[in-house]
Amino acid sequence: MDNVRAGGVDASGHPVERITAEGGEPLRCCLRDARPGEKLLLFGHQPPLPASPYREIGAVLAHAEPCAGPADVTGYPPDWRGRPQVLRAYDERGWIHDATIVHDGRHPEKVIAELLAEPDVVQIHSRNVAWGCYMFTITRPE
Repeated sequence: MDNVRAGGVDASGHPVERITAEGGEPLRCCLRDARPGEKLLLFGHQPPLPASPYREIGAVLAHAEPCAGPADVTGYPPDWRGRPQVLRAYDERGWIHDATIVHDGRHPEKVIAELLAEPDVVQIHSRNVAWGCYMFTITRPE
């Protein structure tokens, strides 16, 4: 995110969009919802995947200025509990796996554990249902 903030250009080479939060926008940088009036950047981001036909660039929102980041990266983001998300499962090649689902946001740890129990699933990307924004990646524990 720092390179996008500093350079003002996203993963596609397009200029970032500067917006003011209305409140509730999902922030990739700190894994929480924006508060009204916060200064944000909207830009194209390429989530971590091996080179594959499923590697893509999609929109994300982040604070315009550096922030402290997520309060906790070991648990599901509290602001997003109960929010429907697409949990897109990937295999080691970076191909989308059949286990991909839309989940209602309730009991996310249970759903994530079920997806990671699939032998070929090595990572999961959480994405916003309506806008498709990439939220975060969950990887299979080593």
